[in-house]
Amino acid sequence: MKQKIVEICCDSLEDVIISEQAGADRVELNNSMHLGGLTPSIGTIKLATERCNIPIIVMARPRGAGFCYNEYQFDTIIADIKEMVKYDIAGVAFGCLTTDKRIDVFKTEKIIEILKKHKKEVVFHRAFDSAADPYESIEVLIELGVDRILTSGQKPKAIDGIELLKDLQEKYGDEIEILAGSGVNETNVAEIIEHTGINQYHSSAKTYKSDPTTIGNVSYAYVGEPHESSYNVVSYEKVKELVNIVKEK
Repeated sequence: MKQKIVEICCDSLEDVIISEQAGADRVELNNSMHLGGLTPSIGTIKLATERCNIPIIVMARPRGAGFCYNEYQFDTIIADIKEMVKYDIAGVAFGCLTTDKRIDVFKTEKIIEILKKHKKEVVFHRAFDSAADPYESIEVLIELGVDRILTSGQKPKAIDGIELLKDLQEKYGDEIEILAGSGVNETNVAEIIEHTGINQYHSSAKTYKSDPTTIGNVSYAYVGEPHESSYNVVSYEKVKELVNIVKEK
């Protein structure tokens, strides 16, 4: 039986350290999780790799919204990845789609070439969940040599995409790693494990910290966030509980 893995989605150096202390197996390092996760700073990558001993996957995503990138945005992704791989990271998460919501083979191949050259893991993130055909897409990614896909089963939350997650695992789980994510937490992970047979789980395990300078003469609150004067951080307690449940299954 394959080892079950808990990956925590982190927004900062602090999040990475909390996740490791709470027993996470791996982290995905981002910036701006309220936008779905963007490329973190080089300084954050440097410090995280110096202070953390578990594997770090780094996000390469230059902007919010979707995943169809123009030449300037793609050049930025390539430049960022070439800097990332200079550090002791485990791999990079990215996702490139065409305007008709298929895998952008050209751009994906270019990124894979860099990552394989530097012996880094290739992770296609939840851009997969915006693809038109999950079966065509996963077969293309397998053919290209992607190591892992982060997916919610093409639903907003993994618990809602549980049937597709199960089908993808059964059909392709021996050819590519499937990492279930989005809304995965201590309340539902047992059900997802039992139903899908997936071994890897991705969670933000977040809580909030208040910053009293957020709202004053002007507001810097996240649009749509329920915690107006706060920012998200990883919860040690939530990670610990999630890890305990996953490891017991």
